[in-house]
Amino acid sequence: MIHQTPSRKSFSAAILDWYGSHARRLPWRSLPGEQPDPYHVWLSEIMLQQTTVATVGPYFRKFLESWPSITDMAEAPLDDILTAWAGLGYYARARNLHKCAIAVAREHNGVFPDNMAGLRALPGIGPYTAAAISAIAFGKAETVVDGNIERIISRLYRIRTSLPAAKKEITEFAAKLTPIEQPGDYAQALMDIGAGICLPRNPNCSVCPVSFYCAAFAAGDMENYPVKAPKKIKPTRRAVIFWLQRPDGHVLMRRRAEKGMLGGMMEFPSTDWADEALETKAAVEHLLQGQPSNLLNDISVRKQVRHTFTHFHLELQPVAAQLTSPEKLELDGAVWIDPDEFGSYALPTLMTKVVKAVLESR
Repeated sequence: MIHQTPSRKSFSAAILDWYGSHARRLPWRSLPGEQPDPYHVWLSEIMLQQTTVATVGPYFRKFLESWPSITDMAEAPLDDILTAWAGLGYYARARNLHKCAIAVAREHNGVFPDNMAGLRALPGIGPYTAAAISAIAFGKAETVVDGNIERIISRLYRIRTSLPAAKKEITEFAAKLTPIEQPGDYAQALMDIGAGICLPRNPNCSVCPVSFYCAAFAAGDMENYPVKAPKKIKPTRRAVIFWLQRPDGHVLMRRRAEKGMLGGMMEFPSTDWADEALETKAAVEHLLQGQPSNLLNDISVRKQVRHTFTHFHLELQPVAAQLTSPEKLELDGAVWIDPDEFGSYALPTLMTKVVKAVLESR
């Protein structure tokens, strides 16, 4: 099959024409041709990183109800942001969200910069997010390339370089097609085509508005693109995690350090995440750090918890114990929480799994 070489004018015209009647209705998105709210664009783009549209929808609405403006968010305590974010994962995004809100409120009078340099200077905003905000919110002809658009461009030109090395080449090709007019609608149209038509598997090329430009469609090998480097095997880390309960039913938790994985979130105390977990007795000794072992009573092992992060798997062995004299336990940052109030705290998905495993295996 012969395909046509796309030009900026013809390609973008076909994309925008399709978008006019097929645009997805999303809670953060303005209708084609309408002026978007930069705050909504920014919030949605941060939430959508590594997260699906279906998952983000309810969170986006909840955040806007709690903090209708960037100034409202800047004035909120970080813990409120983290608590509302719980379950979305990649919690550094929530911390940077708060930092960015403060920066916009204090340094820009609550108004987002309308240029790439100003946007890139804000916490948590990298090249992609800056380009997306600039194009969608401010109508600047910036080249926006997310995972969906990477797939479209790599198939359009049958780019044989594997990801992630191909990112630069894909962006260069994408830039040649980005229109001066309606760059925001154009970028969102490509996102929609990637999400609903140019799928990783079984792409629906028969309804694609630009299939006649696609080299991979002409060759019949669409699913070979984008080319991906072989996946690395994820290592598995292990630890013992403690459910320490005092006589009134309250459970001990602590807040993780602000920096690093799950930064600022609440957790149950655990041993270090290592290649091998300690035996229960050794783990208890590690927890108590020389304090009397009789502080813990009724020690029992509960159902194992498994969780997968981006770069490794984690296996946690919950160990439950009763404390008859909780005031004698010395543990930095300890907070006693009624399990009925867990929903009021910034509890990551990993810790909700621990709660479920412990309660189900009593």
